[in-house]
Amino acid sequence: MRLVSLRTSGTTLLGVIGGERVLPVSELALAAGQSAPFLRSMALFLEAGAEAEQFVTRLLNQSLDGVEGKPVAAVDLGPPVPKPGKIIAVGLNYKEHAGEGEFDVPAEPLLFAKFPNSISGPNDDIVIGDEAMQVDSEAEVAVVIGRQGKAITVDSAYHYIAGYMALNDVSARSWQFADKQWTRGKSCDTFCPTGPWLATRDEIADPHNLRIVGRLNSQVMQDSNTRHLIFRIPELLAYISASITLEPGDIIATGTPAGVGAFRKPPVFMKAGDVAEVEIERLGTLRNKVRR
Repeated sequence: MRLVSLRTSGTTLLGVIGGERVLPVSELALAAGQSAPFLRSMALFLEAGAEAEQFVTRLLNQSLDGVEGKPVAAVDLGPPVPKPGKIIAVGLNYKEHAGEGEFDVPAEPLLFAKFPNSISGPNDDIVIGDEAMQVDSEAEVAVVIGRQGKAITVDSAYHYIAGYMALNDVSARSWQFADKQWTRGKSCDTFCPTGPWLATRDEIADPHNLRIVGRLNSQVMQDSNTRHLIFRIPELLAYISASITLEPGDIIATGTPAGVGAFRKPPVFMKAGDVAEVEIERLGTLRNKVRR
């Protein structure tokens, strides 16, 4: 399933993509003469786990008469997980990215936080203060947690995953490097575009074989594959959950490959009017305009 947050009439609805159309799940349930409390939001859906996923799968397998939906391109999509409890990001998780910044390849995952206020949708604007912030774009695959877990083992890690989505780890490099730690420069409002949909775990046979592309104004900046991750997703869940309880709706940003603007010669930073794109195979494309 490909799940979305559909913004309409001042509210946000849980939606699902059927074919090339976005279908509000509540309308599907109404047409089928059914209801369930977890259909009201993505947060409730994730907390309900397998029960919710099986329920929506049954709805999709029934007749869709009376539910027309709208083309994906014609709707206002918000971030699939509008209010994550935690955003845990992984730094330097591609060897070539560590190399371009002249950093040592980490022996263990390097974690940092992006605060939830940074979350934005797949087509929302990235808002910057001024060019002195040196704002950069980072294409990443994000993991969304579907079930509470502590001390997760590598072998059991996939059972705790709800699905995957594209994420742009937007970064104010001047603050990131001046602070000697990354939280402030990574957590500005609008600095975490996500979406356009959440692909449930069954949609992605191997999350370690997905092409990942970052573009700025249609120019390819990053082009790699998740097969090059240093620490794979089960290792990340085991490492993080050794000390931090993971909960439904938490987001793990798995790291970005080489090609970011900060380490180019000369550096390339985003400015008002630019368009940043993150395209992940099978997970769709983020397309965010930059404005002051």
